[in-house]
Amino acid sequence: MEKAKTLKTLRLIFLEILAVSIVSFFAAEIALRIYDRFNPSFVFYSTSYNRFRGKPFTDDWNFKLNSLGFKDKEFSAKKEDVYRILGIGDSFSFGVVPYENNYLTLIESQLQKEHPKLEVFNMGIPSTGPKEYLSLLVAEGLALKPEMVLLSFFVGNDFSESKRRKWYEYSYVASLLHYVFTLRPSYEGTTFHGTGNYCDDCPAFSHDRYLEIEGSRSSIYLKGNGRFSKSLDRATFYLSQIQTICKEQSIDFIVVIIPDELQVSEDLQREVRDKFYPNMDAQKWDMILPNRSLADKLNKLGIHNLDLYEHFAQKASSRRLYKPRDSHWNIEGNRLAADLITKHIQNYLREQNRASRQTKHQLDLAPQP
Repeated sequence: MEKAKTLKTLRLIFLEILAVSIVSFFAAEIALRIYDRFNPSFVFYSTSYNRFRGKPFTDDWNFKLNSLGFKDKEFSAKKEDVYRILGIGDSFSFGVVPYENNYLTLIESQLQKEHPKLEVFNMGIPSTGPKEYLSLLVAEGLALKPEMVLLSFFVGNDFSESKRRKWYEYSYVASLLHYVFTLRPSYEGTTFHGTGNYCDDCPAFSHDRYLEIEGSRSSIYLKGNGRFSKSLDRATFYLSQIQTICKEQSIDFIVVIIPDELQVSEDLQREVRDKFYPNMDAQKWDMILPNRSLADKLNKLGIHNLDLYEHFAQKASSRRLYKPRDSHWNIEGNRLAADLITKHIQNYLREQNRASRQTKHQLDLAPQP
């Protein structure tokens, strides 16, 4: 009798705890959804590129994001005699370095020496890809009336499709718990940097976590990977859509292919292979396969492109170009990228001007009707 009474009491306590837990869970779910509605966070799932967009006027080292949440000065109204370039990309464009060291900032200052009335707008948004680049151009970029779209394509993750929704991402509470117990402990920095002093030699991730990140991306370098072929076609599709829009609007379009650190660091390659592919034949690896495949596709589509791999692979043997345990460029990497891209754009503009003059001359010589 006493035992049955005890079991009943325990059952009631359990049901009360369960009821309180369920009510608390749904209350927290509602509260987090409301909070995220007004303060979007990367912690919670979203299909919009605004999920990772910076908050307007947020501190980023010694700089403040502009009123649109981009890492640039305030976007001004278009003037007739200005040549405007939109820099579209992910966290590479946004940059982990201070504003003045970002490659898009450096490109603008270098190009202005030859073209004083040229400007570059940095519209980089972390954790976006080709699909989001297209959406951003259509939704916001075209209204800025650019003469050129400079799209930075990061080999490391821009071939990945929009991430499939994981089971915990259906719940805001579960997403928060996943962040607190899984992501945050292994991450030693933040995407948006706040105030403070930038450290060019400080690692972003723990050693094991960084190897996991690079390992998860490494399958694109394996020959005969059918999944990569699909990813390549998908990425190319969105880039071709951007090209079509640019052609319709008479906008120049250049794609810059950015190598992952895994491609240019032999030590990192060795670690990734030893951990994730210990028994795989080295002949199955081709570290420039993604770049070559993408460039071939772009060339066939007539999309102007610049692959930075060879330059970075050559320089990486003598100097560090990426932040430690971070797939983003350090200050030196941004400087090298800026020099290479600036020269490429200068040559491109000269060729365009030369072709324009030749066309005009041919029209002038054409017999009048």
